[in-house]
Amino acid sequence: MSIEQALQTFTAECRELLQEMEDALLSGVKGNVSADSINAVFRAAHTIKGSAGLFGLDHIVGFTHVAESVLDAVRAGQLPFTPELIELMLACRDHIARLVDEVAAGHLDEDPGLADAGQPLRQRLAAYLGGESAGQAAAAPDSAAATAAAGHWHISLRFGSEVLRNGMDPLSFLRYLSTLGSVVHVAPVLDAVPALDELDAEACYLGLELALRSSASLAAIEGAFEFVRDDCRLRIVAPDSPPEAYRALLDEFPAERAVMQRLLAECGSWTEVDADAALPAADCAGEPDAAEGARPRERRGQEKNSVRVDADKLDHLINLVGELIVATAGANLAARRAQNVELQEYGATLNSLVEDVRNSALQLRMVKIGSTFTRFKRVVHDVARDLGKDIELAIDGEDTELDKTVVEKIADPLTHLVRNAIDHGIEPAELRRERGKPAHGTIWLNAYHDSGTVVIEVGDDGGGLQRERLLAKAIERGIVEEGRHLSDAEVYALIFEPGFSTAEQVTNLSGRGVGMDVVKRNITALRGTIQIDSTPGVGTTMRVRLPLTLAIIDGFQVAVGGSVFVVPLEMVEECVEFRSDDAHDYANLRGTVLPFIRLRELFALDGAAASRQSLVVVRYAGQRAGLVVDGLLGESQTVIKPLGKVFRHMRCISGSSILGSGDVALILDVPSLIHQAAGDHARLTQPSESAFA
Repeated sequence: MSIEQALQTFTAECRELLQEMEDALLSGVKGNVSADSINAVFRAAHTIKGSAGLFGLDHIVGFTHVAESVLDAVRAGQLPFTPELIELMLACRDHIARLVDEVAAGHLDEDPGLADAGQPLRQRLAAYLGGESAGQAAAAPDSAAATAAAGHWHISLRFGSEVLRNGMDPLSFLRYLSTLGSVVHVAPVLDAVPALDELDAEACYLGLELALRSSASLAAIEGAFEFVRDDCRLRIVAPDSPPEAYRALLDEFPAERAVMQRLLAECGSWTEVDADAALPAADCAGEPDAAEGARPRERRGQEKNSVRVDADKLDHLINLVGELIVATAGANLAARRAQNVELQEYGATLNSLVEDVRNSALQLRMVKIGSTFTRFKRVVHDVARDLGKDIELAIDGEDTELDKTVVEKIADPLTHLVRNAIDHGIEPAELRRERGKPAHGTIWLNAYHDSGTVVIEVGDDGGGLQRERLLAKAIERGIVEEGRHLSDAEVYALIFEPGFSTAEQVTNLSGRGVGMDVVKRNITALRGTIQIDSTPGVGTTMRVRLPLTLAIIDGFQVAVGGSVFVVPLEMVEECVEFRSDDAHDYANLRGTVLPFIRLRELFALDGAAASRQSLVVVRYAGQRAGLVVDGLLGESQTVIKPLGKVFRHMRCISGSSILGSGDVALILDVPSLIHQAAGDHARLTQPSESAFA
């Protein structure tokens, strides 16, 4: 692993630890202070400090150690974990996050501005240490490791030749081990050093035999060498291991057995075993379990069930799968035209395999939305504190999965919705009491799958939207004509108009009418929709619907004249024969009124309608509509291609796809079509005009 790769791993793991640290601290804010939460915060700070030491990031080590010292005092019962101290630790967590972000940006030296920003935090931490200065705290030994009952570990390490070329400093690993306990003895092994004329100045030939007194776990000690795991040979003998463990270690160096015995003795490890039992070169083939202490890492690769993969590599894989789907469709079409049965059979098999590859590739990009939801605990905590409100966050559906790209792009819109709910939704405590509500408000986040989409709800138990107030503001702004009748849904949707706001005064959070229009625009860019349900005095729920993935979908192809359209298969309910009735734009489907749209008229396509037309019944968000088409072409895997800038504002079309013939098929925007068919919005075109206008 190169230094760049190691730093990427370091920053990724630090961010995970910082999130764990934040979660534990926020649980303490709500009064759920426990030994487990305190230990979780301490472990996160301790691990970040040790990992930073591996890379010589002394500014991170120094600051984190001060925070760690205070946490150690809390663990020992010397300091109470008060709300004030928790808030200070949250501020320290944010400062460490900024330091890690600087490292991620390639700045390994401390930024002077960040150093100045961290100094007040150091001083506040030092006050908890009985007036001890921040510098003294940073230089103090790790009291947790020094006072705990420690065992004698023996570590046998042989660095690979590429360690130095990859930018790693072998001594940094010793510095890290010193944070886990006390390095008792280090014996260098230089047998691998070649003659001077054969020596490569950039290669590493170093080996170490060392003794460590520590109460740390085996996993923690092994973690010290995580960044050189693939470039070294590591054996660890745990405290109180049987003689066979040391004998197994000697057996790995038959040519240097006598030297190894001497080094074990120098480290003090030899005196802790029965020498008479360990010295014989016994055949250990029948004793695999006895050698476990010396070979704990032989199974490490087998035990790992996950690996980190760069997102760009996944994107490239998805693009390749998309091209494979298009190529397979072309091959199947050529086989049918050639009427070659054997090629068609092979094509069907290939198509099935490609579909499996597609599903597996897409699954690699699917992530749980829970990690995104968890981040809002801090948003709710900080914003509620700034506004002087008592608000708790309830989370449900955190195991719901969707495309990683969708998760990343929906984070900002969700943040704005949550902040808006805190500011506008939840009433002040006094008003809530007057209305018979509990003084503390509740905001909830929920996610679930529905008809091939993911629904994310942001709700609150606040005062709800005031319909008449919204409508009056819209009339005042000239957005709505006075006297025009609007449904509740249309009135509530006014909050997404640019510059629209009912706030009486401008604050840091609201009042400028900027944000909700951007929220809707960003959700629409993800091929999603947002709906509002609100009851005055009860609360409001913002319901966001998003596609599972933005890359490849199962589609249903339909034909209108010489044009091919694709309907997302998950939204297709059924297909029935259409009996033309020019007098109506709705049909009687088994006793139910079904509005429909003639695609030929909507898109102003040339040619006469087919003698036998079909009605494709689609469903979205609980609403149904029919699409009148000339022919049904069947299911197909559809690679979604975005529309160019020229066609970005095209309505009722959400994208395009390449057919096996090389022709372009347009992907229908089912939500827009359903809304149009139901009459929720004005007609997109006049009967003689095109929807492309």
